Amino acid sequence: QVQLVESGGGLVQAGGSLRLSCAVSGRTFSLYSMDWFRQAPGKEREFVAAITWDGGNTYYADSVKGQFTISRDNAKNTVYLQMNNLKPDDTAVYSCATSRRAYIVRQITQDMDYWGKGTLVTVAS
Repeated sequence: QVQLVESGGGLVQAGGSLRLSCAVSGRTFSLYSMDWFRQAPGKEREFVAAITWDGGNTYYADSVKGQFTISRDNAKNTVYLQMNNLKPDDTAVYSCATSRRAYIVRQITQDMDYWGKGTLVTVAS
């Protein structure tokens, strides 16, 4: 079965950086786009970033453009989220997700079929 495992979260001061990782197993990783979502306390889950199966195209929520960078290493079956200049508003549980359909890219939760359990990012002011 498809499994997604995030790592790299933690506590960071405002202005700091973190890099999240999501390791994927149980499928041919290079055929599928990957997404990051986040859910802040008391808020709905929201799209953060997506990357196509070959890494050729990336997509970002307006709120993180220029601040976060999504990337992937198909040899390692891993997708990353580099987060710079973090702000308290970035505090959330960050989850990676993917569709069961190959060669498509989507940016809404309803189109994701597999999710990791998430990793908590806390940004202190």
